[in-house]
Amino acid sequence: MAVIVQKFGGSSVADPDKIRNVARIAIGEKERGNQVVVVVSAMGKTTDNLLKLAHEITSDPDPREIDMLISTGEQISIAMLAIAIQSMGHPARSFTGPQVGILTDNAHRKAKIVHINDSVLRRELNEGRIVIVAGFQGMTMDNEVTTLGRGGSDLTAVALAAALKADVCDIYTDVDGVYTADPRIVPNARKLDRISYDEMLELASLGAKVLHSRCVEVGKNFNVPIHVRSSFNLVPGTMVVQEVKEMEDIVVSGVAYNRAEAKISVLGVPDRPGIAAKLFGMLGDRGVVVDMIIQNVGSSGLNDISFTVSKDDLTEALKIADEFAKETGAREVISDRNIAKVSVVGVGMKSHSNVAATMFKALAKNNINIQMISTSEIKISCLIDEKDVDVAVRAIHDEFELQEAVKS
Repeated sequence: MAVIVQKFGGSSVADPDKIRNVARIAIGEKERGNQVVVVVSAMGKTTDNLLKLAHEITSDPDPREIDMLISTGEQISIAMLAIAIQSMGHPARSFTGPQVGILTDNAHRKAKIVHINDSVLRRELNEGRIVIVAGFQGMTMDNEVTTLGRGGSDLTAVALAAALKADVCDIYTDVDGVYTADPRIVPNARKLDRISYDEMLELASLGAKVLHSRCVEVGKNFNVPIHVRSSFNLVPGTMVVQEVKEMEDIVVSGVAYNRAEAKISVLGVPDRPGIAAKLFGMLGDRGVVVDMIIQNVGSSGLNDISFTVSKDDLTEALKIADEFAKETGAREVISDRNIAKVSVVGVGMKSHSNVAATMFKALAKNNINIQMISTSEIKISCLIDEKDVDVAVRAIHDEFELQEAVKS
């Protein structure tokens, strides 16, 4: 008897008809002889609406109380789904994150899971019930309710699958898998049958919204097979798995883009040891995550440092950069919100040359200027003008011929 963990997002449980559809999917898996755990998010825009209510009272609500508030959204979903499954003649029981022993640290609104006590889950499964768990939430050692932040329900599902040593974690979404590029931009993008954890991690960090990077990290660490599939049809989706040798035959698996970054440049920085460490230390101490960095070769005792941050962090990062400039005598701080990042990802890059040249050629053919470049073993990213993103993604996708089916 296999253990299957299923996760359904807010759009999949947005109304009673969709909840009944989720119930039928869970029951179908149970009728195939498997033990089933279902993780659900809050219905539709419930979390956003609750946050809006809180901010109508105050612009700075207490994080603890926000967790108490928004954790109620998932409680509605789990109860509704349990009622639906029971009405179809199958035993089911719903539980909050704290009730099934999801223990977290104390960081409200962005808590990390530190332990899962699987005894409640195993008891319920062994008694033949479909177990429904609220995603996105847990509890501290002091019995405080916490939420897990962005991608929290995906994280809950994969963490439960790891604790139960589940055979697979099905992530049901409104897309039917992971594609070589965003199909809204590249109509001939191809669905991948499988992708490695490392490739998926890169795609998630680069802006692909199919899976959040935190859940992929847990999947990789505990070797949980993750199946990304549609909640609106039962066709096979994309398996996220450990890298195997054949994957290296595919040079590039996908093209990603991210419009949510901004660039800051600190000009005329004194060219002396420790200056970069000071700037990025100040940013790190204030919780600002830096992505791409470029430092020009010094001239006349000065150089320029440019870096990118999330647009959400731009205001804070500019304050820090201005403080740094005043302390060090740098000439000027400028910023640009109208930039974006395009990237190619593939484990095959490790054993193939000319990937960067092919990407740069695709951009050059379309007269797209590259502002910054960063690389890793399986990724190349370029910073470009935001207005060029759609053309860039299509051009790179075509240059690598990703629309073509991989020949076996």
